[in-house]
Amino acid sequence: MTDSWWLNPCKTLDASAHAQALARQQQLTKPPGSLGQLEALAVQLAGLQGRVKPSVDSLWIAIFAGDHGVVAEGVSAFPQEVTGQMLHNFVSGGAAISVLARQLDAQLEVVDLGTVTPALNLPGVRHLNIGAGTANFVNGPAMSEAQGRLALQAGRDSAHRALESGAQLFIGGEMGIGNTTAASALACALLACQVSDLTGPGTGLNAQGVSHKVAVIERALALHAGQRGDALQTLFNLGGFEIAALVGAYLACAQEGIVVLVDGFICSVAALVATRLNPACREWLVFGHRGAEPGHRHVLQSLEAQPLLELGLRLGEGSGAALAVPLLRLACALHGQMATFAEAAVADRPA
Repeated sequence: MTDSWWLNPCKTLDASAHAQALARQQQLTKPPGSLGQLEALAVQLAGLQGRVKPSVDSLWIAIFAGDHGVVAEGVSAFPQEVTGQMLHNFVSGGAAISVLARQLDAQLEVVDLGTVTPALNLPGVRHLNIGAGTANFVNGPAMSEAQGRLALQAGRDSAHRALESGAQLFIGGEMGIGNTTAASALACALLACQVSDLTGPGTGLNAQGVSHKVAVIERALALHAGQRGDALQTLFNLGGFEIAALVGAYLACAQEGIVVLVDGFICSVAALVATRLNPACREWLVFGHRGAEPGHRHVLQSLEAQPLLELGLRLGEGSGAALAVPLLRLACALHGQMATFAEAAVADRPA
């Protein structure tokens, strides 16, 4: 396969900055470890950014959208035209992530990889038209290799725009009716888990709807079982354009040295695919929250991820990651602005 850019080396952690940040944490006016996960987060960010006092003031949020052919199997509680309608809502400022981006002073980019809504031409949206959504993966691959490569490149391009903007933190979000079905199928194929363990209500299916969704995914897994060992082909067989774009974005961020704050179930499955393609990218991934979709817990465990929040969220759009941004910013502020024992003339513990 030519130009497998996703295999390029990821940036490595700055061991000196990491060590100095860790030493600084031991000198701050508090008992060691008393700020828990916030301490580890600040030290991690220091190592990744190569700065003893890291910051995540400049934030880039990219929403990737695409439709899914598997919706024809009746796996969603919402009609497919909602994907295109939500694109308008994102750029007009009415969506949850639009509100959060304003509150966080973030740059918000909306990328339409391919929806079933014909001739969409929305100001403020990047329309890439890779296809009119993916194909129905119970009948064949969700996308061709050419389409999959275009979707991966779209994520990479977004990461490069984030880099050019000076972003210190990248959040990827997704929109696409049917995409929890694609994410569950992908996760099952990569983790060899029971489909029922990784499949939930998505946008609001009842128990009967979830059972039907499980059966649809089992059909797809049986069809594509022969290629389960190939993470890239599994992505093309079972994924969505927006999931592939997230994979590309995460890998490019790790290669360029931008910290990624991963959102919910679908984004975590994209992170799982990214780590299978290039394991070194894992170091660049911080996980924002554990969502309500039952499969999310399994995916996080497989990634050895410790999410920052658990609020019962199941919206997507990057919203859970966005809600965790203030925690990252406060972790950096505490790390950078607290006095040391020497500065405050406070007695440290006896050696």
